[in-house]
Amino acid sequence: MLQKLSAPAWANHPLVRKCVSLVNQDLTATYSRDIQKWLLVAPLIGVTTGIVITGITLAILNGAWAYLLPRYLQHQWMIVPGLTAGFLLTGLIMRYFTADPNEHSTEEIISSYHEHRGDIDIRPFWFKLLAAVTTVGSGGSAAMEGPSIYGGGAIGSWLWTKLRRFGLDSRDRRIMLISGAAAGMSSVFRAPLTGLVFALEMPYRDDLAHEALLPSLIASVVAYATLVAFVGAEPLFGFVGQTRFASIDLVWSAALGAICGLIAMVFAITFRRARVFAVNLRLPHPLKLTIGGFLTGCCGLLFLRMFPGTLIPIGPNYEAVRMVLTQQRLPIELMCFAILKLAATLFSLGSGGVSAMFVPLFLVGACVGSSFAQSIVHAPAFNLYAAVGMAAFIAAGYKTPLAAVVFVAEATGGHSYLIPTLIGAAVAYAISGEASVSGDQRLHQTTQIAELGRSTVREVMRKQVVFVFCDTTLSEFADGVAAHHRHAIYPVLDGSRAIGTLAVWSLSGVAPDKWAATKVDEITDRNLTTVAGDCDLNEALRLLMRENAPQMLLVTGDNGALEGIVTKTDVLHAVQVPVSGAGTGTAAE
Repeated sequence: MLQKLSAPAWANHPLVRKCVSLVNQDLTATYSRDIQKWLLVAPLIGVTTGIVITGITLAILNGAWAYLLPRYLQHQWMIVPGLTAGFLLTGLIMRYFTADPNEHSTEEIISSYHEHRGDIDIRPFWFKLLAAVTTVGSGGSAAMEGPSIYGGGAIGSWLWTKLRRFGLDSRDRRIMLISGAAAGMSSVFRAPLTGLVFALEMPYRDDLAHEALLPSLIASVVAYATLVAFVGAEPLFGFVGQTRFASIDLVWSAALGAICGLIAMVFAITFRRARVFAVNLRLPHPLKLTIGGFLTGCCGLLFLRMFPGTLIPIGPNYEAVRMVLTQQRLPIELMCFAILKLAATLFSLGSGGVSAMFVPLFLVGACVGSSFAQSIVHAPAFNLYAAVGMAAFIAAGYKTPLAAVVFVAEATGGHSYLIPTLIGAAVAYAISGEASVSGDQRLHQTTQIAELGRSTVREVMRKQVVFVFCDTTLSEFADGVAAHHRHAIYPVLDGSRAIGTLAVWSLSGVAPDKWAATKVDEITDRNLTTVAGDCDLNEALRLLMRENAPQMLLVTGDNGALEGIVTKTDVLHAVQVPVSGAGTGTAAE
């Protein structure tokens, strides 16, 4: 018979018990609940993301692109039809297997962070990754950080839905979204610090998502370790740089940063206008992408006709980056390549291609920097200025100056160029102003709040609102409104009068077999917050920022009729653009 073991006598000594109590208090104070939580959750995000991104990397670099690149170089006539077919396939996937074909990649993560509290629709997850493979793998002028950031962010958001029963709160979903994005970025570029910094800088143009620092750090390192276990840890674009530079190089770095900032500003403005034009163009989405693929292929074919058997301004372009960093090229060749690379990127992503442009900007910066070194500075160490150009272009284009510098150091191994790249990135960031290739980045939420008192809710509210009538059955709502619109909450109307809101997740409280007999009115949340159209935005923001605040305010008239809705995003957006351009949105959050 087993006897119960008793603690030794010394363990019950008052001094020992006091010491144990003090140690326990210290550990509790040191490892707060948040730290304990992220030590468990963040590695899970990192491992899952690392495995998925490894699959994407192998599918594109070792699969589709490895198969097509030598054939494109050997049979140039294949470039245009190959890209046209690849982009047509992308368009078909996005049109028929996703709710919104224009919502994907980095932009979807930023939009979800600001507008949907980190919620990502996981249903089209694999289709969007497949569309990224067809976009980049067929030769689209894009990079793999788009599907990687999207994949990691979606995984983080999805894991929140599975783990929230263990004490995660709603705020944690946005944190896990950013942590997953950091994990995706760090693994695909084998640069964990870059992934961390880029994900924190990504949501804002002038600030960081501070709350996600610790989990993003852990997830980035774990995802990086997961990927390198399969593909190795060598830097993507390693080159040997000089360990010294002269003080005059710092001056030239600032000048190069100014040039890159101006070029990036023009490109960012052009790209955003082209993207808006493509979205509003009344053509089937697959046809838009087919045109984009055709024009992208023409850029690649034109360059190979001009400079046969050399660089090619399409595809992931890892091999082109290595060539620019390690082989001296004629300045005219480099500048032609940069121009056609920007054009190909504009056609690939402006038409709706599924990815992002981190490496294209990186490569264009390398070309501009190397050309600058040879034609203006006449410097033998051209790769110093190539590194400065890389950092400057990314800093100006994405508004991520810290990530730009860190990425150049991690991805190239050129740590000795840290100071010149910092100077170039800072100047380019300043010169380019607020122009960004991302249309969903925001100023920080505390920025320019004083300006809100000058505008009213009516000037920024969304007038085209998706709503539901109170006598609609839950079956009709689920099969109709909810199936065609990706929103979390909908205003509920009785006639024209707003009576409350309906959250999609509230349907889980009713058995599906009773949906046909249950009216929306029965589960409507009537604790609604309404404001008048002439309410100033300071008051609206105060209502939206308070504890347990609603996701939206209903704007009603004197008789209770719904005039529109306003969200925190709408209010904050009012300080970035003229309010006369507001009020054209179409949905609730």
